[in-house]
Parts: sequence; C-alpha cells; structure tokens
Amino acid sequence: MIPLKYNLRSLSVRWVTTLLTCLAIGIVVCASVLTFGMIEGIEHALTSSGDATDLIIMRKGSNNELSSTIAPTAARDLINLDGIAKDAQGQPLASREFITVLIQPRRNAGGTANVIVRGLDKVGRELRPNFTIVEGRDLEAGVNELIVSKSISTRFENLGLDGSIEINNVNFRVVGLFEAGGSAAESEVWADLRDLTSAQRYNGAVSVVNMRVPEEADRQAIIDRVRENDQFKLSAVVESDYFEDQKSSSLAIKVIAYIIAAFLTFGAMFAAANTMYAAVSSRAREIGTLRALGFARSTILVSFMLESLVICLIGGILGCLATLPLNGLSGGTQNAATFSEITFSFRFGPKVLLQGMGLALAMGLIGGFFPAIRAIRMQITNALRQS
Repeated sequence: MIPLKYNLRSLSVRWVTTLLTCLAIGIVVCASVLTFGMIEGIEHALTSSGDATDLIIMRKGSNNELSSTIAPTAARDLINLDGIAKDAQGQPLASREFITVLIQPRRNAGGTANVIVRGLDKVGRELRPNFTIVEGRDLEAGVNELIVSKSISTRFENLGLDGSIEINNVNFRVVGLFEAGGSAAESEVWADLRDLTSAQRYNGAVSVVNMRVPEEADRQAIIDRVRENDQFKLSAVVESDYFEDQKSSSLAIKVIAYIIAAFLTFGAMFAAANTMYAAVSSRAREIGTLRALGFARSTILVSFMLESLVICLIGGILGCLATLPLNGLSGGTQNAATFSEITFSFRFGPKVLLQGMGLALAMGLIGGFFPAIRAIRMQITNALRQS
C-alpha cells in the first residue's frame, strides 16, 4: 500500500491547482446544498402545517381552500357538530374562513406576486401551530385590521407593521406581525372574517371550515356525516393529509432543482478529472518508479482515487460550511396549486448536508476514476523516460 503521506505531499506540491479545484467543487456543493435546503424548507412548511386532530371541510371536488365555497347555513351547522373540542370559554374550536388572493408589490422593486388573505373567526388563530404575535397586537373585529406573518412583511411593501393596503377600495391597517411555527400560515395575511367578506361584497361567504376534533371516532363520524350529506356537497379531510397532498406543488421545484444539481455536478467532475489528468501527466516518472518498485496496478489506482476523493471532500466541506450562516434565512416561491406566494426558511440539517457531501463524493469517485485508469495503464519503460 502506498503511504498516505505520498498523496498529501503530492497535493501540497500542486497546492495552487488543488486549491482552485477545491474552491470549484465547493461552489458547486454550496449551490446544490442551497437548492436542497430550499426544498427542505418548503416541505417543512407544509408538513408542520398539518394537525392529525384537525379537519378541513371543503366543497366536494376542491383540491385546495382557494377553490372551495361553503353555504353560510352549512357553515353554521358545521361549527356546532358533536365531537368538536371547546376552548376555555366553552366555544367550539371551529373556524369559518374565507380565502382570497391579492396582487401585492414586492419590496425593492421586485415586481408583484399573489398573496393569500384569509378572513377567519378569532378561534381560528388557536388552530394554527405555535401561533404567536411577535410585534404589535392581535387584530380587532369590525375595524378593518390585519395581522401579517413576519415572513410576508419582509417581502412585500405596505405589509409591515403600521402599513396598510386596500381591499376592494376598503383600507385595512396592519396592527401586528405573527409567527406560526414555520407552517404554511406564515405565507398569509389575516383579517376578521366579517371585515374581509364585507369589503369583498361577499357578506357571509365561507371558503372552508377548520375544526379540531381530538377523538378519532368523532373525526370519522364527522367525515362520514359530511360525505353522506348530498344537500351541501361537501367533503372533510384530515388536515395533515390535506397538506401532504399540497406537497405536490413543490414537486416541479424539486425536479428542476435536482436537474440543476446534476448538471453542476457533471461540470465539477470535469474539474476534478482535469486536475487528476494533470497530476498523471506531471508525475509519469513517479508512477513508473512506483511500478518498478513493485507496487501493483490496483495499489496505484487506489492511491490516485484517494487523491481525487480528498480534493472533492475538502471542497464539499467548504461548500457545506458556506451555507451554514444562511440556515433559517427566509425565502419565497410560488405555490403551483394556488399561484400565490409561499414563504419558507432554508433548512440545512444533517440530511441536506449529507446530500451535499454525497455529491462531493460522487465527483471525486467519477472524476478521479478515468485519470487513475490512465495512470495504471502506463508502461513502466515509457513512464520512466518522460521528463
């Protein structure tokens, strides 16, 4: 076996080429990890939104809240069904909600995007995971006030604290910023249900009913009752299942991301291979000497492959470390299901970092393989003659 210090000495002698290759690999890994972290952030936002004890009642055939409508009389009946949990005041934890979309300008002249505005009953805030007002205060009903997720407030003009927007020529003022455990709720603006439907000239309109039903038997009874009621043509779905289905909206982003990562990795393999080809050319006499000393072809193959792996793994570590300061940074993209803004936080956990290091490993193995094959195929006499 060729001593490891031989490979380390070789890398140090060619330190400029080695450093440049490590940086190139690091940039590729960094870009790929950023992409994987974005995907992880989007999926976390959707996964953390669903509660297995909550039900969403929608119009039968609707695949998202935005396309659903429920008759006001049906909504009133739904919030009083048996099995729904009660709050401290004995009121059912069931919220009638109306969802609409507004076009809003992004900050820093970043164009415009659709933003979901949700009108909901006060109890609706209790149904969202880890709902907390972080700046300002909660909204009051009847005075056209809004609370906005902190993520949305940083991405859109007029949606910061004390900002205001017009909804159908009615002015709404932002009185508070909230967080909701990184869930999909952090992609929304909230108003009182009656204030929003009144401004939209849809008095009494309801898109969905969200309710908490702790007991599995009660949940199934409500699901069956809603499904069998042909008068209202509604369906009930467990909230965690609903958001699991919404993950399909991130599928296109995921596919594109992996294609880009594949192309970047393919390019980086050429960088690694070029470095190793240069090493083979400049060390022909060394290779011939090693062969003359009795080292087997397989030993030399392993040695050159090891050098390639070391270069790429160093680059991979540098690329992963470069992403860590961005962990938790907020971003946004379009939800393919509703064509609205969905915010997320980049998440660079062990899974994402291991994916990045896996790419670096692949670059080292494939990029170093063909130069290593060239090295072991050299004839001893020809190698020793080269200067």
